[in-house]
Amino acid sequence: MKIVVAPDKFAGTLTAPQAAAAMTQGWRRTRRADELVAHPMSDGGPGFLEVLQAAVHGRTVSVDTVDPLGRPIHAAVVLTESADGAVAYVESAQAVGLHLLTADERDPERTTSTGLTALLEAAVTPGVTQVVVGLGGSATNDGGQGLLESLPERVAQRLQTLDLVLASDVSNPLLGPNGASAVFAPQKGASREAVARLEGRMQRWVDERPDIAAVAGFAGAGAAGGLGAALLALGAHRRPGAHLVAEATRLAEQIETADLVITGEGAYDATSLRGKVVATVAGVASAAAVPCAVVAGRIDVGAREAAAHGIDEMLALTEVAGSEEAAQADAFRWAIETTARLARRWGAG
Repeated sequence: MKIVVAPDKFAGTLTAPQAAAAMTQGWRRTRRADELVAHPMSDGGPGFLEVLQAAVHGRTVSVDTVDPLGRPIHAAVVLTESADGAVAYVESAQAVGLHLLTADERDPERTTSTGLTALLEAAVTPGVTQVVVGLGGSATNDGGQGLLESLPERVAQRLQTLDLVLASDVSNPLLGPNGASAVFAPQKGASREAVARLEGRMQRWVDERPDIAAVAGFAGAGAAGGLGAALLALGAHRRPGAHLVAEATRLAEQIETADLVITGEGAYDATSLRGKVVATVAGVASAAAVPCAVVAGRIDVGAREAAAHGIDEMLALTEVAGSEEAAQADAFRWAIETTARLARRWGAG
């Protein structure tokens, strides 16, 4: 049998390559004769660049920038050639990611998107015809104000002449009950009172900037604390990040000849069914008539609902480890154990 292992990251515990390695090791423990293909995935958030770099074999350019609190950090941009010219891949989380801050530092009333400016400057080198910006996992909620106010005019003009792509699984608008502040700011450390202040600040930003006002209601404008709106204002078009990664890494070609696909993430829940990695991988597998299984940190989706979305079997690390605390404490080990158990079940079936 040929098994394609294509998970997303397990947020806070495993990167996508680590998750793929653990799952591969677990399956091989039970079924040594099977062919295993590790194919880590991303939806545009943290790990986006690592996943793409391994697949497209691009050139990594080091960039000095700042984190969400303005402190100096090192980041990178990946440049790769295509038939239509060079493509630059940017991961916004390398400069604005929540993972760059300690729990005590998380405050979207203080954080800024300024750090993305240096990454975009590095991306618009001569010969580049497309810039792909992965959005997700941000610590910011400034509507891209930090980016736009620090972006040199020459860079802004250059971006507007390119194919600028916003890669994100988030389709939320900028404002309102489904907007960046209301939905995502609490995850970044904002209290209820802070959310109200952030929404007011975002409304003022929209009122001040006609270009932001023009795109505030677009799908994806609320991504990464409103960075989506800033990129849309610069002429970007949105693509679901997981779909983009699937194409760039030629996932469908691997799945065409597979007997089983295994995907997964930290929490398989209702949000997983709407354009994230698991849904995307399951869709590719379904199109190729290949069964698909999920190994996740925890599972909050019923079997019937999962089956309706192309999932044939599911198994959670929490089920095997005995608790969520145990699973998170040693996620690599329990990803191995869980996938080994899945392999035994599959063999028995």
